[in-house]
Amino acid sequence: MLDLNVNIWILIIVIALAVIYSVYRRRLKGVIGEKTIAWKLARLPKSKYMVINNLVLEVGDRASQIDHLIVSNFGLFVIETKNLKGWILGYENSEYWTQIIYSRKERFYNPVRQNLGHIRALKANLVGFYKINYIPIVVFTGDTTLKVESDSGVIYSGQLLRTIKAYKEVTLLDIEKEAIFDKIKSLNISRKFKRSDHIRSIRKREYERSRLIDGYLCPNCGGALVIRSGRFGKFKGCNNFPNCKFTTNNR
Repeated sequence: MLDLNVNIWILIIVIALAVIYSVYRRRLKGVIGEKTIAWKLARLPKSKYMVINNLVLEVGDRASQIDHLIVSNFGLFVIETKNLKGWILGYENSEYWTQIIYSRKERFYNPVRQNLGHIRALKANLVGFYKINYIPIVVFTGDTTLKVESDSGVIYSGQLLRTIKAYKEVTLLDIEKEAIFDKIKSLNISRKFKRSDHIRSIRKREYERSRLIDGYLCPNCGGALVIRSGRFGKFKGCNNFPNCKFTTNNR
């Protein structure tokens, strides 16, 4: 009888863990990806590269969560991490990219755009610091095949350190680098940051943008969206191109 009760409890625990994993799977994968990149970045020479992992900055009534920031003599590396698998399709200016695993397709917000938002948040918080070279990098840590058209740094995790070290022109003196690092560290609110509130805010903004897109209105400039054809099929693009380069594969 005792063995039966033990087996029942083991089964209950296994089921509970499976449910928890299914609910938080995406977040857990994200954490694993971020930890993997943090481990890689820790190998950079500390005399040249100062790393902040999980940086959260306030901009007005919004928060910007940056996976990794490197303050270096060569500029500020702003790194967005994605732990995904399968084929990744997308354009530089698309609203969303697509993940394909066999016959299953899922959309996710364009990480290049996401990173540009992080850079805007950094600029807003670093008023008074001039001529900073911001270097955006989107790094994929899972078993992915990248099929994207982007002039920004979209790379595999194995390319990360090589990509960072390719920047050799000194743009910040040590005293400037340390001042920027101290300023950002003092503004980091990651310890009191409520991720649930952040997610709700993002979803609200996404809903508002989706309503405009469904009505064939550009969420960036208010222009009309028209159907165009590209390498990966049809997409919506702003009629004010090239002044506005907004595109989305949400048809």
